[in-house]
Amino acid sequence: MKDYLVKAMTNDGLIRAYAASTTHLVEEARSRQDTWATASAALGRTLTIASIMGTMNKGEAEVTVKIEGGGPLGAIVADANTQGHVRGYVKNPHVDFDLNSKGKLDVSRAVGMSGNLQVIKDLGLRDYFTGEVPIVSGEIGEDFTYYYATSEQIPSAVGAGVLVNPDHSILAAGGFIVQVMPGADDATINRLEEQLKFFPAISTLIQEGKTPEEILYRLFGEKEISIHETLPVEYRCKCSKERIANAITGLGNEEIQAMIDEDKGAEATCHFCNEVYHFTEEELEALKN
Repeated sequence: MKDYLVKAMTNDGLIRAYAASTTHLVEEARSRQDTWATASAALGRTLTIASIMGTMNKGEAEVTVKIEGGGPLGAIVADANTQGHVRGYVKNPHVDFDLNSKGKLDVSRAVGMSGNLQVIKDLGLRDYFTGEVPIVSGEIGEDFTYYYATSEQIPSAVGAGVLVNPDHSILAAGGFIVQVMPGADDATINRLEEQLKFFPAISTLIQEGKTPEEILYRLFGEKEISIHETLPVEYRCKCSKERIANAITGLGNEEIQAMIDEDKGAEATCHFCNEVYHFTEEELEALKN
């Protein structure tokens, strides 16, 4: 199944919902970052949620999320746009632990619980919107749920899951964001909470071959919700040799000359995709002002 997400609304207009299948984009991130199993789960959950958040905006808007929980993973960073393109990295990709007491990858231990979750939205306006909340569980989905309730005052349920094969490749990945609209009463919220309480892990549903549409139908009932948009999602980095060259130019002539004299060239690696860019002495000379 190709990676994609769906946007939907319950027929009474009280709940909007998003669901995504992200197995391939998480595998792309894993292969580029060489993440171990627990790191893959943490990065994959973050990428999945970020990919959905990016498509909740309009135009050329972009969203960046950063999780720093004080755990051995270090920072997790992801950014996404309205077209379903997402990229991300984890500072320490070689982190893995035994399964936790529930028999699942111990993401909370890897992320840590002594830091913050930050969301930065570039909506194309003069100022960015920035929201920041403390980490509440390190499981990532719960932390984003808390972010929406606290920073944006939108009652939400956020879930994401990643299943990893024994060889560390990604077996299944996906996620959802469900939000209660203004005007919803307590009965609507309570009913949603009950529906989510016994809902299977989304990564398990993806592994079973369920589509994003089928996941939402299972949660709400096929006759109770309408799909109004489908959008492909993919891991896509924005780096290029031209962007790296511009960054080198910004270092100034003295620093560039030092690269030429001491290193006989330069090499730069993108944090997000691990693409390596090489610059010869001649190319560096041409970057000097």
